[in-house]
Amino acid sequence: MRITAWRAALRIARRDAMRAKGRSALVLAMIALPVLGVAGVDVVARSAQLEPAEQAVRMMGGADALVSVSGRGMTVLQAPNHRAETQSVGPTEGKSPTPEQKRSSETEPDALLPQLLPPGTTLVPVPFGPRASATTKEGRLSVGTTEADLTDPVWRGLLNVVEGAAPSGDRQVAATRAFLDQSGLRIGDSTALRGLEATPYTITGMVEYPDDLGSVELVARPGGLIAALDKARGSEQGDRGNPGHGGDWLVKLPAGQTLGWPQVLELNKYGFGATSRTVLLDPPARSEVPLYAYQAQHGYDTTRIDAAALAVVGTVVGMALLEIVLLAGPAFAVGARRSRRQLGLIAAGGGDRSHVRAVVLGGGVVLGLAGAVVGVVLAVVLVAVGRPWLEEWGGQRFGHFDLQPLDLLGIAAVGLVTGLLAAVVPAVQAARQNVVEALTGRGSLKPANRWIAMLGLVMVAGGAALALLGSALGAGRGLPVLGGSVIAELGMVLCTPVLVGLFGRLGRLLPLSPRLALRDAVRHRGRTAPAVAAVMAAVAGSVAVGIYTTSSDEQNRREYVATVPSGAVVLRAGWNPDSIAQLPQLRAAVEQSISDLGPRGDTYDVSYGGDCRKAPGSCGEVRPKLPAELRCPADELQDAGEVGVSRPTDDPRCRLHGGREARYGMSLGDATVLHNLFAVHDPAAEQALAQGKAVVFDQQYVKDGKLILALTEPMRSEEEAKAMAEGRRLRPVTHEITVDAVYVAPTMPGELALLTPQAARAVGLSAAESGSVWLPAAAPTGVAQQRADAALSKVDEDAFLQVERGYEGGRDLYALGLTGFAALVALGAAGIATGLASADSQNDLATLAAVGATGGIRRRLSGFQCGVIAAMGAVLGTLCGVVPAVALRRLEAASQSAVMEAGGIPRETVIAFPWLNLGLTLIVLPALACGLAMLVTRSRLVLARRAG
Repeated sequence: MRITAWRAALRIARRDAMRAKGRSALVLAMIALPVLGVAGVDVVARSAQLEPAEQAVRMMGGADALVSVSGRGMTVLQAPNHRAETQSVGPTEGKSPTPEQKRSSETEPDALLPQLLPPGTTLVPVPFGPRASATTKEGRLSVGTTEADLTDPVWRGLLNVVEGAAPSGDRQVAATRAFLDQSGLRIGDSTALRGLEATPYTITGMVEYPDDLGSVELVARPGGLIAALDKARGSEQGDRGNPGHGGDWLVKLPAGQTLGWPQVLELNKYGFGATSRTVLLDPPARSEVPLYAYQAQHGYDTTRIDAAALAVVGTVVGMALLEIVLLAGPAFAVGARRSRRQLGLIAAGGGDRSHVRAVVLGGGVVLGLAGAVVGVVLAVVLVAVGRPWLEEWGGQRFGHFDLQPLDLLGIAAVGLVTGLLAAVVPAVQAARQNVVEALTGRGSLKPANRWIAMLGLVMVAGGAALALLGSALGAGRGLPVLGGSVIAELGMVLCTPVLVGLFGRLGRLLPLSPRLALRDAVRHRGRTAPAVAAVMAAVAGSVAVGIYTTSSDEQNRREYVATVPSGAVVLRAGWNPDSIAQLPQLRAAVEQSISDLGPRGDTYDVSYGGDCRKAPGSCGEVRPKLPAELRCPADELQDAGEVGVSRPTDDPRCRLHGGREARYGMSLGDATVLHNLFAVHDPAAEQALAQGKAVVFDQQYVKDGKLILALTEPMRSEEEAKAMAEGRRLRPVTHEITVDAVYVAPTMPGELALLTPQAARAVGLSAAESGSVWLPAAAPTGVAQQRADAALSKVDEDAFLQVERGYEGGRDLYALGLTGFAALVALGAAGIATGLASADSQNDLATLAAVGATGGIRRRLSGFQCGVIAAMGAVLGTLCGVVPAVALRRLEAASQSAVMEAGGIPRETVIAFPWLNLGLTLIVLPALACGLAMLVTRSRLVLARRAG
């Protein structure tokens, strides 16, 4: 065809689209909506992706570099952005440390760093303050603390004052928006921190971290908060705010100086990680980064993609595009059928089949292009208007509003191609119609092509086999799953005309109106098959996602392990040292909020050599240990500090105990804890516990009435640094003790042993209160739990309350909503097909009116025409949706098995069907389609004069 012919075809298509505004709007919406979604995601992702200059401002504000100490006596391997990827490597065992490592271990970092940077460099500390409990309008809130001189331009871009003023006095702070929103306070209000209640702080301004909008933090002037908090706590944690103890520095270099990649590598030798503005703007080649060479040497693959997740996304996207094509196809078929006289005139006037095809394809081009443009423009406008809400939802500010023309053109091209593909089949059908029949409004009935049906059957079987085979091959085989699912669905589309004929054999069992509707659908397979395929596509997507999510939910349900009895209420204090002092108030808050809790059992944490809550490394570990003859040799080597030890799979002692009955650790408590936490009501066990014996729930650990406890000495940070400086590995110091023990058959999974705190202290262990547990006759209501959570937050924001309610799935509502959406789409497709059937059935309806049919016959006939199409599409769509769902579930299982540790128990592949949703799809959907079609169809019959 010549260009002029295409121009004429496109003009005709545009005019047809303007005349049939309702149909055109429907097709345009089906194409524009996915384009809108994809284009919106692209604009948001591109805008959130920071340019190097923007990334530098977010990391270091107005400084030239950000430097962090990763470990004294260590060598740092880092990416150009050390916050993105960093690895610390110590001296090789048996070898002397390098001069740089030795100097690093012997010199305080805050004294060493200025020696490594050019003279005249200014270092601005970025202190890490302790978390504190601040007063709010309703109670208390856990908040982070830091210090910064916000009047210094070096902070601009890293920490910004967005409202109010920067703190100027020692009793002033700035607060983040998240703190103000959660606390109910405003600028000008005061808040008091626990331990500093006598000297509250005034909030002078609102600040934000552009890269972390959800941060709940208070910012004071340097020296105005952190030291006071540590002094009030009476702890030795003042080093947390001192950069010499693991902090960061903002580095301002003298004029004309830069910190290039060689200088960064030099800092790495002394245990410092650094990100330089110069390096971010001009990053080194990958071959010049030692970290990447180290990873390649040790077989690390940091670029590995989750193949199972990629297969899920690819399958969903591919099936969605296919669904759009199948849904839009009937709409173009309606247009072609309503314009058949016009198309017949084109043929009668000398046009050949290519011209007729061009007119129908032109409709696909016009509507596809319009839908793509509308989708892209709406996406850009909506992202621009909703930018503040999108940034808040994403937790960070956009770098800039970024529109990538190539991305948007590609997305628009997908919309155009989708519209064109949807018009292909109607175009071919219109080009094949007889000219005389088109001009007179009569149509010829053609039987279904059995060879095409055979090809479709082969495609269904082959596609299903390909998808299932690809899933069985495991990770990296997502393409066969996608390809097989699409091939199977296309094969079902090819089989649709024959299947429609098979459905027609049920007509003799039906009353008059549904029988007429079914036989009409069978006679006019050319219009019925595309409509059934469209409904099938919508239902297949819904069923596939429904089966997939239901199966995942069922697998999670089967694997769920409750570690406390059903209905138990467990209170855990926060990890801060101050939290333990609040336990009486926390217990009172729970008991006042929830009635009829029953007896309370107080729980304790067990440790050795100190209290773990005071500071890291201040306590040692306590754990039950198997008798020597039952221990895995590999575990013994690992306990001794060996690294890289593999577990032999042929030794039964080395099999991983990772099933539902796995037990680890030990609890401290009395007989009430035995009842409430372990659901054990055994007088013998209670008596043994009262006698100071350990109650053990795994028989293998008890030998000759004794339980072995392995005690690990605390590993002090200074000892580790000294060992590292000397080029040796600090191995844990462990020894064993035994306690009297009795075995009690467990009633449920949980911890391995229970000992009273008095008995633990008697053998030299530390016992610190950690919480309480209640076991009421019935689980508290959700309202009562919310009331208790609110009461706890006023005392200690870090306190945790758990009510064991068994497995609680969260997918049912989602799957039901997806079924409703698919039903809406299917109803639209069935409605389009009903309109097409109405256009074709005018002569039949006129005949019925002539022989005395009542006025309601048209409503019932239209209703059952719509219901028949919806029913056939629902049945076929349900069958089609099973293939991708089962294949993706099997692919996930194979991918997880591929990375499973040796000796582990492979996960079974669970396939579960959402029977409620399937019932709604197969029964309610056709009935709803039938009823709606009856309501919107006029009952008055108009006798028309037949052409010819």
